[in-house]
Amino acid sequence: MLNLSGASDGGTLRIAWLTPAQLDPRSVSGMSEIAILNALYDYLFETDASSNLVPTLASSWERNDDGTRYTLQLVENALFHDGSPLTARDVVWSIQWQLDAGSTIADLLAGIAALEAAGDHTVIIDLKASDPDFLYRLTEYKVVMLKAEAENIGIEFNGTGPFIMDELIPADRAVMKANTDYWRGAPSIETLEFLFFDDQQAAIAAVQGGIADGILRLDNFSFLNFSGDFNFNTIDIPTNAHHMTRIRADRPPGDDIRVRQAFKLATDRASVWERVQLGFGAVGKDSPIGPSFAQYFLADVELPPRDPEAAAALLAEAGYPDGLDMTLHVPNSGSMPDFAQAMAAQWYDAGIRVEIELEEENEYWVQKWLDEDLGVTWWGDRVAPQIYLDLAYRSDATWNESHWQDERLDALIDFARSALDEDARIAAYKDIQRLFLDEGPIIVPYFYASFMVMAGHVSGVELHPFSGRTHFHTATVG
Repeated sequence: MLNLSGASDGGTLRIAWLTPAQLDPRSVSGMSEIAILNALYDYLFETDASSNLVPTLASSWERNDDGTRYTLQLVENALFHDGSPLTARDVVWSIQWQLDAGSTIADLLAGIAALEAAGDHTVIIDLKASDPDFLYRLTEYKVVMLKAEAENIGIEFNGTGPFIMDELIPADRAVMKANTDYWRGAPSIETLEFLFFDDQQAAIAAVQGGIADGILRLDNFSFLNFSGDFNFNTIDIPTNAHHMTRIRADRPPGDDIRVRQAFKLATDRASVWERVQLGFGAVGKDSPIGPSFAQYFLADVELPPRDPEAAAALLAEAGYPDGLDMTLHVPNSGSMPDFAQAMAAQWYDAGIRVEIELEEENEYWVQKWLDEDLGVTWWGDRVAPQIYLDLAYRSDATWNESHWQDERLDALIDFARSALDEDARIAAYKDIQRLFLDEGPIIVPYFYASFMVMAGHVSGVELHPFSGRTHFHTATVG
């Protein structure tokens, strides 16, 4: 547990996070884990707060006419923390390591046919088929650039990022010192500390008490409380991040489409959104494609009205005349417990009775997430719909948490991945959304905003829609 030791000095920024479970880039999933990687390492590309592609270690690129070859030019002044220069060999090794070493995002990069280091600062990537979103795939939080042949990854940290790991105390804090040789310019602060807490309320209390300077993961009610306090600066931005419930579709009861449809009919998504998100964000339609993807979003289709009696009738047809009793597994972070309570209340009138089991967040992602019959998941903001689909919804996806396998969905996902005709791609994404809404094992009631609270003496931090990707090297304290 955190050893509370006082407020920040002028050169130190302290941010409150939940305790990370692991730091191997292949396996990280908790937001605190992602934030640590983001401070220590760099990416070939990033996205900004508006989801625009930002060249990072790759300073420029070219794509051939059929979209199957990308040639990347690297910056020439990036150094690893051990003082060695970043080269094309390091980039090729880093990507190949993700493909070879059991990374959970191997699916995301599976379209790569060949990698080549063409000199010290040129990387050539050949694809198996065209992929309009390929460069966005390289922004995924796991695709950090490592030194070739690196060992003890996740225990030792030799990145090119703005901060250098000084001390990592499990379940307490990570202390990172400014990288004065950082290729984008030395950070404005001397030290970045991430303070670890077992639960959200303890993290919030640390900010309120001056132990931490800021927090980027908190529930809506707490955010509103900070908004009324002149000692803090608050910001919220729209995202495609979402909470969802999912039921396993490969075994009873969720393998019966009538059960999945009963859950949907028992849910008033707008009511859940208003109760949990308090007007922040937007109502969802049971797919990961939200209104921030304006050209792809199924805006013209109305949600079915809530009808618990019809839902109960569907359950009876499926062999559950007395309803269902299930356990809903919920990561204990942010607004997810509130979300679970709201969903349980909706379902109760249809005879769907759930016992909510709160789980320590980072342990849940490692140990239980992909196994439980009924669960709650948060999905962070991604910059393209295809990334969600490839990571979690194709039948063979590593993160197919609902275990739903549907040949129609797979065909649509595969078509959208490589289609260069934008109108055809739009049509495919809309067909995907209709399939999710009518038959899918997930309910996405809303897309939520990303929040940040900072003490008044902190400036220069721009919140990213995926909060773990927020940069702190531009921060000033004092």
